[in-house]
Amino acid sequence: MPTKPAAPYAYDGLDRVIHEKARLGIMTSLISHPKGLSFNDLKTLCGLTDGNLSRHAQVLEEAGLVRIDKRFEGKRPMTTVRLTSAGRQRFVDYLSVLEAVVRDAASAAGEDDVPDGVGA
Repeated sequence: MPTKPAAPYAYDGLDRVIHEKARLGIMTSLISHPKGLSFNDLKTLCGLTDGNLSRHAQVLEEAGLVRIDKRFEGKRPMTTVRLTSAGRQRFVDYLSVLEAVVRDAASAAGEDDVPDGVGA
């Protein structure tokens, strides 16, 4: 019989690098774009300023979650951000833990409050 964990609501898998609001938005935007997104597209999708996106993307890059490619198209600079394979896996793992948080909270609030598709 499995033993109950000492701290069932610790959620150690909630990765602090990803869990920050802006970085969560960046990762969510990139997960469905395997070829990456341009800096401007990502900025628009996440509602960030140039400086905020640049800093948060740098944090994700330093953690090995994204790759930032800078090149020129003609004379115009083009920056593309894409998930690394390790970043994609780490994000999927993070989402699994986040789903557990939602299930646990919904269960504590009452089974009728579990959102559709969660815990199924």
